[in-house]
Amino acid sequence: AQEKRWKIEERQPIVDVCTEMSLPKRARKTVAAPKQELSFLSGMSESEEGSNEEEDWKPEKKPAKRVTKTVVKKTAAKPKAPTAAKPRKVNKPIKKEMTKSPTMQKTNPKLFQMEKEEEPSDDFTFGGPPVKKLKTSADPAGKVVKYKAKSSNADDCDMNWNIVEVLSDRTNIEPWVCSNLIKLFQDENTIPFIARYRKELINNLDADALREVQQAMTDLRSVAKKAHNLVEKLKKEGKLNASLHTAMLNCRTADELEHVYTPYKTGSKGTKAQRARQLGLEDAAKALIETPQQLNLYKYIKQNTEGLATLQDVETGVQHILADMIAKDKDTLEHIRNLCKQNFVTLNSTLAKSTGKDKEGNAKDVDKFHLYHNFTCNINRVQHHQILAINRGENLKVLTVKVSVPDRVKDAFSRWCVNERWRPKQFARPELMKILHNSVEDAYKRLIYPLLCREFRSKLTSDAEKESIMMFGRNLRQLLLANPVRGRTILGVDPGYKHGCKLAVISPTNQILHTDVVYLHSGPGRGMAEAEKIRKLLQNFNCQTVAIGNGTACRETERYFADLIQRKFFAPLNVVYCITNEAGASIYSVSPEAAKEMPDLDPNLRSAGNIASRM
Repeated sequence: AQEKRWKIEERQPIVDVCTEMSLPKRARKTVAAPKQELSFLSGMSESEEGSNEEEDWKPEKKPAKRVTKTVVKKTAAKPKAPTAAKPRKVNKPIKKEMTKSPTMQKTNPKLFQMEKEEEPSDDFTFGGPPVKKLKTSADPAGKVVKYKAKSSNADDCDMNWNIVEVLSDRTNIEPWVCSNLIKLFQDENTIPFIARYRKELINNLDADALREVQQAMTDLRSVAKKAHNLVEKLKKEGKLNASLHTAMLNCRTADELEHVYTPYKTGSKGTKAQRARQLGLEDAAKALIETPQQLNLYKYIKQNTEGLATLQDVETGVQHILADMIAKDKDTLEHIRNLCKQNFVTLNSTLAKSTGKDKEGNAKDVDKFHLYHNFTCNINRVQHHQILAINRGENLKVLTVKVSVPDRVKDAFSRWCVNERWRPKQFARPELMKILHNSVEDAYKRLIYPLLCREFRSKLTSDAEKESIMMFGRNLRQLLLANPVRGRTILGVDPGYKHGCKLAVISPTNQILHTDVVYLHSGPGRGMAEAEKIRKLLQNFNCQTVAIGNGTACRETERYFADLIQRKFFAPLNVVYCITNEAGASIYSVSPEAAKEMPDLDPNLRSAGNIASRM
């Protein structure tokens, strides 16, 4: 019966599927479709009639299977010519009409929900431009831009460390943010643009943090570039080998790079390890770690060769090579740095032994640094101004500075090297283990400890210099943002003893109205006579504000004006005074700019006018 029904439908125009499916089972038997014409209005009227009959009819208990089959079959069929023999099946059902059927929602809600979820959203408009899709993600981090190093920047990708990880470790910023910043800086985006319009990619970092990341990235790239240049230079000179190349690419700071490259500089005598390698002892040093059972140091003895004449010389050469390998190993240096972070490393400064106290200048310098003659502080708690002061004392050869690492760091490092990192892979005889112990101690004392001291001092100095610049900026900001005194006539006073106090009255528009010199501190009886001159001056120009420079005789001049104001000497004027910073006023008074601004005034009077202008 089902197949006969399909054949009948092929000969007739197909009625709206949802219209027929919306009718109950009994109502569908009586539906008669027109043979030639079918309008959209007729389909709508039939669906409304079916919905009215549906209220009185109750469906069967399990009609889902038949409905699903009927839906797939009927929706899959497309209208064809009457000559077609078999119906054509299409995988895409008519989803839009199915969602409108109330019968489908009641009989098979799961199928209805599935079709509803798969229905695409209408992202088009008729007769107009396409609607712009809005960003609906609420994630503040936004989409992470994965870092891809450019092929032209070989200095970034050819190092043995990842620039994203190192940058994240130095700046304490999430790796994905560092990756995004690297990509943004590579595309030549400026810091103002990134801070304002790329907040979702940088996790809302401020401009100062962006500058810090940019500076750290610049330092890392400069180290990488310098490392590759040195590798090329060593390759041309024929000094490059596999271990040296690896050590150069492991360097993350300029100090590490200098530590590795110094022995290979032109004109250098070479290290002890280099001289031992030239004697052919590198194979013996590697065999002590790889195959110690087969190592025989006696076969390396050569009576007529310096450095190989005795067994002691051979052992010393092997020890120097092992120490060099330990000091340049990446994992070993990382472990010793972690040990230092976990322990109490201090910075010590003492008075130098030969300071030349007999000279007057050196004696003043010694007294200037008396706070640091016996100074000790943890490197994590030392203040920035203390670092700068200690560096100045060291440059003047007044102080001796030393970084103290606890002995327990050395003991823990030695145990880790012998028992884990540089442990022989086979059984080693006691004399070979003694060479290994001596190599570890020699590497720490002669190579690793000086490197750690340079790293600590360099980092402390760099941080202190950055903080000093920031402090200068903060102080300058407060100075420039000081609220000026506007709309007042001001009397500027440049205090002095022998040459008197210089006076200058300026208008609210900074025009010089009057200049004079008074001698307030030259004699006991001259003060009141000069006070009368000052009172007439203030009354003539209706001046109620006095600016006193903070130079020589500042306190005496302040006391003088404070006493006159307390006695209401300038009544009926309500006179007030202020201490003004006069740093640079004397230098400005003899400059070409001051000569253009106040061409007819003496340099001493120019300084008083400049003090008033500052207020």
